[in-house]
Amino acid sequence: MTAIGRLKTRAEYVFVKGGTRFATPSLVLQARRRLPNSTENLELARFGFTATKRLGGAVVRNRARRRLKEAVSLTAPEQAIEGYDYVLIARGGAVQRPFTEVIKDLQRAMTKVHEPSSGKRHRKPPSA
Repeated sequence: MTAIGRLKTRAEYVFVKGGTRFATPSLVLQARRRLPNSTENLELARFGFTATKRLGGAVVRNRARRRLKEAVSLTAPEQAIEGYDYVLIARGGAVQRPFTEVIKDLQRAMTKVHEPSSGKRHRKPPSA
């Protein structure tokens, strides 16, 4: 069981943005391992939550964040990995989908961001 912490500064959110990501109908999950020389406790999995104005007014954005926070509190202790930072970005489905589907989306995203990548990247062929 992993202890859960919170991301608090913009720099922490920006750091996670450079990691792996996976999108579902209700959320986008970004994940990145913290650097070992950081001053933060490496035994925590830290989470941050965000919802853009494109999602709706303040009431809708707050509801989406609350639903994501509850989904994390139910699923993350078993699936989160110590020393990782996660950012959940709410999408339209975070408010509209049944809560059980939001939990399934989060579980699937947590599994996918920790899968080893195949190393294949789509690159533009060199121009002649």
